[in-house]
Amino acid sequence: MSELHKNLIDGEWVGGEAAENINPSNTNDVIGTFARATAEDTKNAIAAAKAAFPAWSRSGILERHAVLRKAADEILARKEELGKLLSREEGKTLPEGIGEVTRAGQIFDFFAGEALRLAGEILPSVRPGVGVEITREAVGVVGIITPWNFPIAIPAWKIAPALCYGNTIVFKPADLVPASSWAIVDILHRAGLPKGVLNLVMGRGSVVGQTMLESKDVNALTFTGSVGTGKKVAQASIDVGRKFQLEMGGKNPTIVLDDADLKVAVESVAQSAFFSTGQRCTASSRVIVTEGIHDKFVEALSERVRNLKVGDALAKGTEIGPVVDPSQLKQDTDYIEIGKSEGAKLVAGGDLLKLDTPGHYLQPALFVEATNQMRISREEIFGPVASVIRVKDYEEALATANDTEFGLSAGIVTTSLKYATHFKRNSEAGMVMVNVPTAGVDFHVPFGGRKGSSYGPREQGKYASEFFTVVKTAYTAAG
Repeated sequence: MSELHKNLIDGEWVGGEAAENINPSNTNDVIGTFARATAEDTKNAIAAAKAAFPAWSRSGILERHAVLRKAADEILARKEELGKLLSREEGKTLPEGIGEVTRAGQIFDFFAGEALRLAGEILPSVRPGVGVEITREAVGVVGIITPWNFPIAIPAWKIAPALCYGNTIVFKPADLVPASSWAIVDILHRAGLPKGVLNLVMGRGSVVGQTMLESKDVNALTFTGSVGTGKKVAQASIDVGRKFQLEMGGKNPTIVLDDADLKVAVESVAQSAFFSTGQRCTASSRVIVTEGIHDKFVEALSERVRNLKVGDALAKGTEIGPVVDPSQLKQDTDYIEIGKSEGAKLVAGGDLLKLDTPGHYLQPALFVEATNQMRISREEIFGPVASVIRVKDYEEALATANDTEFGLSAGIVTTSLKYATHFKRNSEAGMVMVNVPTAGVDFHVPFGGRKGSSYGPREQGKYASEFFTVVKTAYTAAG
């Protein structure tokens, strides 16, 4: 067994039960051995965060800036190394892995700057001789639960603002991808965080996550993951009066209109639907195409899908890496069979692949002749599976795009300013993309959705302060 990577609790590395981390591109490759925290470990981490909160929440802004900036510098300096680690354990291609690590470094750099820009308001009272100050203060102990599909970027965009605004943290990464999260925590620990400010508890959601949910000492909890688990987080948080933030699923549409540039449309949809193996909450799995361009678009996209190179995430030229694990692979293939049984026509891909190394390889699947009422058009698959839905015109396309219980990201490909402008205003999604893939987001602007996709304040950028702080209003009489 390889070296044990331990949990970080109250500034100390703590071992115990452990599990191996397996490379989905090569299941014979063990990336490392990582500790699994117990319920008692989790309680100790929460207690450590609670004890560290008073001092950290009142720490100087230069101290917080220095830690975040030092972490950003190391992450960016090691982006190739950390990107390789990320791709090896999660399965996205090496360029995508390096890009994600770069994004994480940029996020820490942004919030290092935000630590120096903490601001409030001074207003006059309606009562003469009284002044009003409006300030933001840290929430307290923040629980962070992250998914496996972005094992460095999503922890970064939760951890960085939490620290920036003076909170302490109990962090549970997804059980499938502990290596990336461990590396980020190790960097922050060495960057000079006081003990107890950041605690890492790797392990099962049924143990670690449940203990966090049951604790009254976790003052806020930010979660990204499935809809089902998100509902459990919400209910448990309501029961203890905790602030909570949820980023859950998506069934994101991309509309392709008759006037679209065909090459732009094909590439935008290919990237939105299939890159990162379709394992993105912002992936576009419903492609809504108007009649005039439908046939030539389907022909061109089918050709693009058939030629997508599936392979080892670290191999040069790979466009699509493996599915993350056997469970997700079964979910993907089950939905492909569901699509066939519902009457959709599979025109490209959908086959399991045997390559040089044993891995969870699936050729991206493209359905046509789908309807918006089919399960493959309603339910989040979270894999490289997309369906084309034919519609008459823009009005029907918009109605179809909005006919979903989700509302995270939505795209349109058009050369019409009229339709682009109308879609931006009338799309029922939190993020709207015009002539760009649905899955590309920036780190300095708000991220989040509507309807069943999100609950609570937006993530990223200055909008992160809405969740990671509480507002205080103070009145002072002059003299």
